[in-house]
Amino acid sequence: MWNAWKLLATWLTYGVLVLAAGAAMLLGKADAVLVERLRVQVADVVAPILESVSRPVDRAADVVASSRRLVDLVEENSALRQEREHLLQWQAVAQRLEAENAQLRDLLKLVAEPEARFVAARVVADPGGAYAHSLLVNTGRRDGVEKGQIVLTGEGLVGRIAASANRVSRVLLISDLNSRVPVAVGEGRARAILAGDNSVYPRLIHLDPDETIASGDQVVTSGITDAFPPGLPVGTVVSVQHGDVRVAPFVKQSRVEFVRVVDHRLPALIDDFLAGRTETPILPPLQLPAAANAQLSASAPAEAQAEGTAAPPTVVPLPVPRPGDRIRP
Repeated sequence: MWNAWKLLATWLTYGVLVLAAGAAMLLGKADAVLVERLRVQVADVVAPILESVSRPVDRAADVVASSRRLVDLVEENSALRQEREHLLQWQAVAQRLEAENAQLRDLLKLVAEPEARFVAARVVADPGGAYAHSLLVNTGRRDGVEKGQIVLTGEGLVGRIAASANRVSRVLLISDLNSRVPVAVGEGRARAILAGDNSVYPRLIHLDPDETIASGDQVVTSGITDAFPPGLPVGTVVSVQHGDVRVAPFVKQSRVEFVRVVDHRLPALIDDFLAGRTETPILPPLQLPAAANAQLSASAPAEAQAEGTAAPPTVVPLPVPRPGDRIRP
């Protein structure tokens, strides 16, 4: 019996609500101004109540969010401390290697490489297509940019200057069909040539078949020619299939906006050498110790008298050939 009355009360409540909703709709259609005033009055009465109820909820949400941020900060602080200790260890190793490198350079009397000069430039056009991969930058001969200079970004090698005008220059990308870059692959420094073929992933050619190349190996410039200095980052090996080795460049062509045009002065030095403008000869004259010269001078007449022959003629040191001299047979 009680369940029946409860069910009846529920249905009556639903009916009253439906009727009230219908009456409100009819009233809104009949007198929109009156309904709007009623709505504003109800909102004005209910707003303080809702505000007082929402304040504790908002504060609780702020406390929960602050707790989460505190936990995240503790974890981030711990991770940063570990990273700092790791970097300090690497800093000590780098400082030790730097000092050792300086000592070895001084011991070997290694001639330092010429300092590089660079000019920052902005990419103003991308005229490349299916048959050419190149960029136009807003620097030219008036800024010291010449054909053959290297173009870099913070990520790695972009290409070389293929042509320069007074105000703009064209950059030949390493993925272009005409691009050839001498590179070293992996920790074993396997020598190869990075050849562009107008695809996203240029390939390695002239690679020793006995070399072991795997995906993930780093590719850098080898520096065996006058075009590129050694150690410039180029890309990563992404595919090795039946002798076809593909490299993913570090620099994405579509993301290049600003570049550095670098002049390492290596071609200029080689041109000076070939033109005979070097200040010192490449091979110094041979000089024997004084004791050795005295011994040779004393032994030569004695040997000549013992053998009954004339003393050997005086040895005149041959001049050292200088760059540009023509050698005659």
